[in-house]
Amino acid sequence: MVNIQQAGTFKLGNKTINRMGYGAMQLAGSGAFGLPKDKKEAIAVLQAAIESGINHIDTSDFYGPHITNQIIREALHPYTKELALVTKVGTVRNEKGDWLPAFSKPELIQAVHDNLTHLGIEQIEVVNLRAMFDAHGPAEGSIAEPFSVLAELQKEGLINHLGVSNVTANQIEEARSIAPIVCVQNQYNLVHRRDDALIDLLAKEGIAYTPFFPLGGFTPLQSSILEEVAISLNATVMQVALAWLLQRSANILLIPGTSSTKHLQQNLAAAELILPSEAIAKLNNIAVNI
Repeated sequence: MVNIQQAGTFKLGNKTINRMGYGAMQLAGSGAFGLPKDKKEAIAVLQAAIESGINHIDTSDFYGPHITNQIIREALHPYTKELALVTKVGTVRNEKGDWLPAFSKPELIQAVHDNLTHLGIEQIEVVNLRAMFDAHGPAEGSIAEPFSVLAELQKEGLINHLGVSNVTANQIEEARSIAPIVCVQNQYNLVHRRDDALIDLLAKEGIAYTPFFPLGGFTPLQSSILEEVAISLNATVMQVALAWLLQRSANILLIPGTSSTKHLQQNLAAAELILPSEAIAKLNNIAVNI
């Protein structure tokens, strides 16, 4: 079995978690909408993740909607005390599966309660507010009002810690002026490195950074270079992309997702992959700052 502890640990709120985690988005149907093709396999993936030492699962009740959280509950409830369940609010899905902003106070309160109900818990470890000024990436706009709603729910005991997602540096500072945050979740990978300076700043402050889409936004040329490195190391391109993230900064927490137990083990093997300096140099040279 893969030893994911080789990737190290990081403090997320008051829990020390393994840096290799799991993202549950793909447990629902295509586009994180509807029922999974194979529910038994989805349950098996979650159970295998826990057996492998994962104690950080990223989810949301708008995956499905509701379905992913229901599968998590069926597969893992009652949860181990070490497990950190991290969810997101700020979005809803319509009947077509479109992603729509849901920032009003009633919508946010309902979203938190839906996550609690479908996960079968009384308090969520971390709730991220996902900004939706632009669904495709961070865009400026005030998040003070919706984040204040979550801060109120935190005071009520429904949420343990708060975080933000799909946000700019200004929005992070705005959120921190209202309540402490323990994590930031944005798109970041080898070629999508707009958050380079932000990651370093958060690391100094002990705040976790959770990147998503580890292989998103690559050009064919960039992909070919990544593939060359992977072949030279007898690894998959995903393993190399994940290993690069792990070596990029100690505050980076990974949440690669899959609906396959085979692919899960392949992804987890990135925790044991140490990239030599020449490979890192080659990978860094394909980066495009946006």
